[in-house]
Amino acid sequence: MTATKDGQRAGRQTLRYRVDGMDCPSCVGKLETALGRIQGVSGVEVNFATGLLAFGADRAVADGHAVEDKIRALGFTPTAIDDSTATKAPAAAETRPWWQERKARLVGFTGLLLAAAFAASTAFPAEAEWAYVAAALIGLVPVVRRAATLVRSGSPFSIETLMAVAAIGAIAIGAASEAAVVVFLFAVGELLETVAAGRARRGIKALVSLVPRTAQREVDGLLAAVPVDDLRIGDIVLVRPGDRVPADGTITDGASDLDESPITGESVPVAKEVGDAVYAGSINAGGVLRLQVTRGAADNTIARIIHMVEAAQSSKAPTARFIDRFSAWYTPAAMAVAALVIAVPPLAFGGDWSVWAYRGLSLLLIACPCALVLSTPAAIASGIAAGTRRGLLIKGGAALEMLGKVKAVAFDKTGTLTRGRPEVTDIVALDGTEADLLAQAAAVESGSSHPLARAILDAAVARGVAVPAVTEAGAVPGKAVLGRVGGALLAVGSPRYAAERGPLPADLAGGIAALEGQGKTVVVLLGAGRARGVIALRDEPREDAVAAIAALRRAGVRPVMLTGDNRRTGAAIAATLGIAVEAELLPDDKLAAIGRLKAAGPVAMVGDGINDAPALAAASVGIAMGGGTDVALETADAALLNNRVTGVAELIGLSRATLANIHQNIAFALGLKGLFLVTTVLGATSLWMAILADTGATVLVTLNALRLLRVLPATKGAAVKAEHARGHDHEHGHDHDHGHDHRPAQVTVVEADDCCAHGACKPAPRAAVPAADSVACRVCRAVNQAAARFCNQCGQAILPG
Repeated sequence: MTATKDGQRAGRQTLRYRVDGMDCPSCVGKLETALGRIQGVSGVEVNFATGLLAFGADRAVADGHAVEDKIRALGFTPTAIDDSTATKAPAAAETRPWWQERKARLVGFTGLLLAAAFAASTAFPAEAEWAYVAAALIGLVPVVRRAATLVRSGSPFSIETLMAVAAIGAIAIGAASEAAVVVFLFAVGELLETVAAGRARRGIKALVSLVPRTAQREVDGLLAAVPVDDLRIGDIVLVRPGDRVPADGTITDGASDLDESPITGESVPVAKEVGDAVYAGSINAGGVLRLQVTRGAADNTIARIIHMVEAAQSSKAPTARFIDRFSAWYTPAAMAVAALVIAVPPLAFGGDWSVWAYRGLSLLLIACPCALVLSTPAAIASGIAAGTRRGLLIKGGAALEMLGKVKAVAFDKTGTLTRGRPEVTDIVALDGTEADLLAQAAAVESGSSHPLARAILDAAVARGVAVPAVTEAGAVPGKAVLGRVGGALLAVGSPRYAAERGPLPADLAGGIAALEGQGKTVVVLLGAGRARGVIALRDEPREDAVAAIAALRRAGVRPVMLTGDNRRTGAAIAATLGIAVEAELLPDDKLAAIGRLKAAGPVAMVGDGINDAPALAAASVGIAMGGGTDVALETADAALLNNRVTGVAELIGLSRATLANIHQNIAFALGLKGLFLVTTVLGATSLWMAILADTGATVLVTLNALRLLRVLPATKGAAVKAEHARGHDHEHGHDHDHGHDHRPAQVTVVEADDCCAHGACKPAPRAAVPAADSVACRVCRAVNQAAARFCNQCGQAILPG
């Protein structure tokens, strides 16, 4: 036997199998109960969504065949997963067409028996009953065998037991023809459930298929096709136009647009160049790329997503755990009711034994809990798969359920609501042009690695400004940087440093105060003892931040921003986005804020940094930005792989759709059983109708859950270009110390009386735009500049025409 050995302690090891033939979550309970009774086996875990089985075993069990024999006796097919796959990429299980499945052969066999019995009854009417008896009994053999195995394994109330008792009872009361039909329909139902379960498992198979099986590895200038499993960190691989990227890596040569939609859900190709990271499974849409592998096949982005999704689908949601407990006594209770239906009317009221026995047997078939047990896990698995397709990774059923119940969402600011890097927003030149001022400031900053220095240099490059050479570069620690440009000694420093060099003109001081009041960081360029101009910078809000906040408000969820920055910066960002804010928070203060919010109901926390990890863990559900740190991604219950804030509203919308689907499934399963309970007692339900109703309910519940794969995000297409949204994160005086002034937490609430301050929910009056240079939004009818791509009120894309 070959199996994965995740660790050996005192002769124990962990074995893993792929189990084929599980078509209902009740199969999970059968396996767990049966294997748990084998001496030497412990910690049995079965993932219905992926068909994977894992358990701990003593060496005697691992070296024998007791486990595999038991699995086969239960009607499933085990395939051991070899330990050599531990360093390989996840591989899709080999699947056969449904007509080649064992259950399909059983359908054909029982169908032939039924047809033969019908033909015999037609040719020899006097022997018709015996023909159907023979067909029913022969068809029951595999069912009775499995039922006996399950009874011995600790699962006496299985569908196989109910089926065997009902069919044998039908033969005993002279309804052999219906017994034969029931056996055939049962086989058909099992096959339909297998097909439906296979469709539900396609999500992970689709993820596995994203990564090519071979890669073009370059060694000493020569290319060779090798399996992706053979790639090692540091290898150089060639990716041609149209190829999928075979591994996570960093581009070392070339530039191209990459379609990352399979991983992030972002439909627009992303421009990549030397030094940029790329994901396995991305599609190269442009030029030839060479990249250096940074992660092995078993640890690339796709592999990690697959492992997270498998773990998520194996974890039971609270509703699923309740249904499991409910079904544990539901089936015995239903069998007891069936026995009472058989016995009470004849004994108490003189009813006909054969009539009431028939009705009681019909109740046995209706008592199967498969549809009820399947109602929650099928919807959860589909919801997780639907989210993964859109770059929304959800790590379990509990998280998916909780997302739909949150009353408030707390956002970190830096890197979550904002881009996480300062950008130049304003240039005010007192001497010369803006380009001259930017060129001189960039020259002085060219030797600095400070974020503000990089932002000024990036602005110069973006505007095509030539940066002159600098000499005699130096710095005044904590205050300014110095350099000689074109023979003139220049300094770039904070307004406080500039004021120390000499009084600033009143109008300039007023302008600086106004810019700082907007949450911007201002630096002053000094030369010849006076100010030559100022440059304002700030960490801009993400393009979709306004739309994200508006979508949450429309969903009835209260957004709030928690930041460690000063009150002025926090208030400026909050005013831009129309969100409540708590500022100057240490990590402990964020935990306390989460606690206060949780007093009013479940709370989601959205963050991206190591400092957000405690708050992510403390919230009812934690959501990490996909571009954040590994610590945040591991701590969170969900992740936005597309790195878009609108994904939060999409997660909540998907969760609510999943919860609604679960409620529909439960209501349908219980309602149908209640209906047939009444019709059976009244004598309006036959045996074959009962088994058809049970099978049909299971299949319909699965198909209803699969509808979630087509759920559209609530904010689809609302990647907002919030041109009026200007915000910043850190109050960077250009003192190069950038320490936060962590005074006791102050709270500033920036919200409109009605809904939101920025007008995304309730359009605010605006000055009219000239008709010749305007366009009306088709959603809210607000007037926008003709060149606008997104509405400045509701954030929706402005469609042409």
